[in-house]
Amino acid sequence: MRFWIALAAVFGGTSVAMGAFAAHGLQGALAGERIDWLETASNYAMAHALALLGVAWLSERRGGFAIHVAGAGFAVGVILFSGGLYLAALADLRDIMPVVPLGGMAFLAGWAALLVAGLRRPSG
Repeated sequence: MRFWIALAAVFGGTSVAMGAFAAHGLQGALAGERIDWLETASNYAMAHALALLGVAWLSERRGGFAIHVAGAGFAVGVILFSGGLYLAALADLRDIMPVVPLGGMAFLAGWAALLVAGLRRPSG
């Protein structure tokens, strides 16, 4: 549980920092498309940081493999999707953009695993 909480804190804090940086530090310095990428990355990172808090709670209450698969999907999604967009926007690394959809697929896998966990009977 502590791992998921710590990861949620890292992703949530990074999301706030990047969102603020995009809104206040980079306006006018980057093309509108790149600012949009930062905002999208920040929004998805925050949403999935909150989802990881849910994973932490569920891992403590219910446990189960599917819960941890969900957490892994959310974590990989933030790294690939949000991280890819952050790099593309800040370092103008457009060549990294192919990893962004992979991050989206990881998000979807995480949500699918959460669905499986929700449909399974708790053990005990």
